[in-house]
Amino acid sequence: MTSTTSPKIGARRPSPAPLPGNPRKRGGRPSGLPWILPAFVFVVGLIYFCIVETGYISTLDWDGTSPTPTSVGLDNYTAILQDPIFWKAIWHTVVFFVVTFTVQTAIGFVFAALLHSKVRLGAVYKVLVFAPVVLAPATMAPVFRQMFAADGQLNWTLDHIGLGFLSQPWLAQSTTAMPVIMFITVWQFTGLTFVLYYAAMGQIDPETLEAARTDGASNLRVLRSIVWPGVRSTTVALAMLGVIGALKTFDVPYLVTIGGPNYSTEFLGTYIYRISIPSAHVGYGAALSILLLILALLGAIVVATRANRKDGESSV
Repeated sequence: MTSTTSPKIGARRPSPAPLPGNPRKRGGRPSGLPWILPAFVFVVGLIYFCIVETGYISTLDWDGTSPTPTSVGLDNYTAILQDPIFWKAIWHTVVFFVVTFTVQTAIGFVFAALLHSKVRLGAVYKVLVFAPVVLAPATMAPVFRQMFAADGQLNWTLDHIGLGFLSQPWLAQSTTAMPVIMFITVWQFTGLTFVLYYAAMGQIDPETLEAARTDGASNLRVLRSIVWPGVRSTTVALAMLGVIGALKTFDVPYLVTIGGPNYSTEFLGTYIYRISIPSAHVGYGAALSILLLILALLGAIVVATRANRKDGESSV
């Protein structure tokens, strides 16, 4: 009489061998390479290639059309460091970032806090604050040029409310052209700051806010001690975007003042365009572009490093 042994209940059966051509890899997981390959090809094949090509062009004395460019090594970079317009553009970028970031942060934070309270027609206010973000600068530039012209609406209004002594050619003076550019930028991008702060405030635990009010904390104390620290990561992200955006500023100053008068609103973006296209110094403009990329990366790294350092100090 033969005895048979039955398999144990619950014993794991061996998995069948994968069929030929089966895309399953180790551990039974499909390969992710086909999914990331298009983005990888785009980033490496286009963006990084363009950066490398721009770096090569920056070592040439070239007008962009000549078939025989002249190699000059690092002479373009040496000339940039001795270029007063370059340093003026850097100074304008620093002042522009400090002023616009500070004003946008303050206004955006206040608007977000107000609209998180019980305000009538809150949806209408959100649309009004965010609407300038979606408007193209090319469509708004003629409006602002007309508004701030010597015979524009701003001076007309000042004359008719008894403040005619403040009337002046706002875009034709070095002392007032840059404040006008800052005003336009704040008007355009405060809505983005507001939306990000509004979303960040929605993530704060309402029980924490209620407990603070129960303990007698005023609204200002709640904003300062709970809400502002709670949206700190958003502030850091906005600072990084502000640094990069200030370095890349082009459309508003070029469309409104073309970098003038007397280079008073010149930024790296407008300077690169004027050097590369109208002046046909493509090699010099490429060197400026490489320095712009380096400064943008350094600015973002500095902001992120300082933020991480403060996070570490606050957690100790």
